[in-house]
Amino acid sequence: MPKLKTKRAAAKRFKITGTGKVRRRKAYASHILTKKNSKRKRNLRKATILDSTNERQVARLLPYL
Repeated sequence: MPKLKTKRAAAKRFKITGTGKVRRRKAYASHILTKKNSKRKRNLRKATILDSTNERQVARLLPYL
């Protein structure tokens, strides 16, 4: 069985927590920020846990995560 390559784009976007969950950044925080209120932008700063329905897809992109 050959070694599997990690998808580098995914490796830059996802990190694993100590308990084995996958952390991700929130979307909609990069541009057109003037029309978003401060509370919304503040909540977009925080990283969040990846939904369990997407964990299998990410695991396929990152075989050694």
